[in-house]
Amino acid sequence: MSPIATPAVVPDVWDFPGGHVQPGEHPEAALRRELAEELGIELEDLEVTPFSDESIPRQVGPHRVDSHRWRGAIANRQPEEHDAIDWFQKGQLDGLSFADPAYLTLLQSILTVA
Repeated sequence: MSPIATPAVVPDVWDFPGGHVQPGEHPEAALRRELAEELGIELEDLEVTPFSDESIPRQVGPHRVDSHRWRGAIANRQPEEHDAIDWFQKGQLDGLSFADPAYLTLLQSILTVA
């Protein structure tokens, strides 16, 4: 998991990379575009799984999308929007502040399965 700190929208918290789907854009294409814009990477594979847990924050979306391979070096391509990018393990999550408090439960669930 690679959350990003978002000072412009919600200061002093961690959030997920991503953004909005443009009119006429497929959600997977939007994810690819947003990650290229924000992190400078091109996803090589996507695995889409519907969420079955209703506690998932609405802005995360109805599906979990995993990618284990990408091209490019992950970098903060939008420093005016994000203070930092980092990787965390499950044991480090409790001390973090998230843009949505439900992210903690979501991440603990994902990291238990992964």
